[in-house]
Amino acid sequence: MRIALSQITAGPDPGRNLATVREQALRAAEAGARLVVLPEATMARFGTPLGPLAEPLDGPWATEVRRIAREADLVVVAGMFTPAQDGRVANTLLATGPGVEASYDKIHLYDAFGFAESDTVAPGAQVVTMEVDGIRVGLATCYDVRFPELFRAHADAGAVLSLLPASWGAGPGKRDQWDLLIRARALDATVWLAAVDQAAPATDGTRPTTAPTGIGHSAVVGPDGTVRERLGPEPGLLTADIDIEEVASVRRKVSVLANRKLGRP
Repeated sequence: MRIALSQITAGPDPGRNLATVREQALRAAEAGARLVVLPEATMARFGTPLGPLAEPLDGPWATEVRRIAREADLVVVAGMFTPAQDGRVANTLLATGPGVEASYDKIHLYDAFGFAESDTVAPGAQVVTMEVDGIRVGLATCYDVRFPELFRAHADAGAVLSLLPASWGAGPGKRDQWDLLIRARALDATVWLAAVDQAAPATDGTRPTTAPTGIGHSAVVGPDGTVRERLGPEPGLLTADIDIEEVASVRRKVSVLANRKLGRP
């Protein structure tokens, strides 16, 4: 299956960000992708007041993403914000397209490095996988990458590919951590991992903020933990072919899932 990773810099205006989603989805379709993945907070970047712009999954923003997916004839995965019952919002991934309608609310919130996502965002509680063209795919978001049990749960549910939209916080050592963690999670669960970050703001003239707004360096990592494709810090569209048979091959050689003694469902 060919997938596309869309490394963009989202702004504060959900309408303008929708125009970017459409442009990227059409480019991905032209490149032969069946799935295009955009970052966490595609709807509006962090640092924007989230409560006033949050919409339900049947609201106008998500409805337009569905229309874009139909127009491009591929599955679109994009980060948005939906209302939560306690007055906060949920950090939601919308996945929609031919034969696919799913959503995932980020489980692990970014209460780290001086930022408190939980002040405005309520955590999700459900592991989510979906099927795209007969291939099981797991959904995760940004800070989730620090918790290997989630990606093993994807594998236990039959996933051979995990998607990780992100808006990674900048700072000393954070690029090294990003590279290490995405490779480790692919290797832990012996899955392909597509990690899609927001582009670094300075690369397109966007004013930096103290909120996590991305560093770029989106990548596709194989089930053996090797990086197969990578972008730099600037905006870009990466396409990659995912060899599903390679997952079975790696799992025969490195049977970490079968050899586990703890944490099995």
